[in-house]
Order: sequence, then structure tokens, then C-alpha cells
Amino acid sequence: MDYLSPDIHRDLFGWHSPRLGLDMPIARYGGWGKALLLFPTAAADYLEHERFYLIKSLEPLIRAGKLTVFSIGSINRMAWMDSGLPVQEQARRQALFSSYVEQEVVPHIRTALQDPAARIMVAGASFGAFHAANAFFRRPDVFDTLIGMSGMYDLGPGYLQGFMNEDAYFNNPPSYIPNLHDPDQLGLISRGQIHILTGRGQWEHPEMSQRFSDVLWNKGIWNNLDMWGHDMPHDWPTWRQMLPYYLGERVGL
Repeated sequence: MDYLSPDIHRDLFGWHSPRLGLDMPIARYGGWGKALLLFPTAAADYLEHERFYLIKSLEPLIRAGKLTVFSIGSINRMAWMDSGLPVQEQARRQALFSSYVEQEVVPHIRTALQDPAARIMVAGASFGAFHAANAFFRRPDVFDTLIGMSGMYDLGPGYLQGFMNEDAYFNNPPSYIPNLHDPDQLGLISRGQIHILTGRGQWEHPEMSQRFSDVLWNKGIWNNLDMWGHDMPHDWPTWRQMLPYYLGERVGL
């Protein structure tokens, strides 16, 4: 099966990020519709969603002009996945990545859409769900919908190893969300859509999604925690069902 149907517009772009000191490519699928920014899993690249047919699962929405998808890479392999780095340096690089998303990727998407005030949806699976959640809660003025699938949302247990500074704190949602007090920021968050999805099958850890949902409810933040069945593993077939369903039926594209 082809990764994409021939009628789906695909544009590959990129630039040398001055923040990251890296060439950072980006893929766009479709020409019209609400923007969705996809973050990759673990240490994967910007074409991962295409190779695993997640983009193909979204083709009906793209073809109908309801959705345009932007897919970026991560620097996980140079940050949280590099066990030889001190945690402080891992956190510093994560902070740079967040700045890249907010100060470079967002303006690119808005320019591509010819809408300088466009609000953007974010989504990701596994480690990508962490990045999507972090983007949404850091900048609810930019991002208005979060779809996290099979996510790991807290760096504390597996990565921070007890370390905390500003870079770590402001890039770990369970750390900073309880201390959000700005009414404007909380208002933007409350007007957005937050969907936390997980399977309960092989390799899944639904308790991670439950804990993150609890963090939000404890702050009075509405969220939709949806645990799918025991036949839904931590794998691409699950996410190829979740994402188009939620975009079409719950987000309302």
C-alpha cells in the first residue's frame, strides 16, 4: 500500500534552526483546513507519521479540505534519549526545542495558512503526546486542541531523576500546571479541547493517562480521558483508529 494517495498534496520544507543549531525539516499534507501539528514518537523523524500510515488514515479529512497536517521531528535522541548527557543539559535542550516550536514552527504554520492569528491543534502518540501536551499548556494562546494518544506526560519518574530547575519545571506539565494562576491563561485552556486517549492492550500504560487526567481535574481543568479496550495495543493500528475518529467525531472537523 502506498504511503499516500496521489491526490494528497505533500510539501517538504525546512530550515536551519538558530536555536537548535540543526537543520529541522517539516512536512505538510493538504492545502486547506484546520492546522494540526504532529509530534513524533521517541526518537523518530518528521516522516514517521507518513511511513506508519497515520497520514493515510487522515486522508478523508485532508481531501475534504477540513484538515492540513504539519509533521515535525524531535531532538529526543539528543536530549532525553541520550543517557550520557547530564539531566540539566537534557532539560536545557528540551527548553530549546519548546522555543523552536513556539518561535519557529508556529510562525511557519501561520505563514503557510496565510493567517497570522491561526489557532493550531496538537497531537502525538507515546513520547509525542508529552510534547503535544507541553506545547498546549505552555501556549494555549496558540494551541486550542490537544489529542494525546498512549502518552507519557511526566518526565519526573523516568528522566528527571529528582533534578529540577526552570528548564525542567516549565517543560514538565505535571510540575507547572498545579501552579498556573493567570486567569487569562486558565481561561484559554478551559476553552480548548483536551482529549487524553489510551488503549489498555499490550505495551500500554493507561495509568499514565489517568494520572495526567487527575492532575488536570485537580486544577479544575476539564479533560476527556478515554480508555479504549484491551484489544488496543501501544502501536500504530491503535493510533490510526484514534486520531481520525477524534478529529472527525469529537473535534468536529
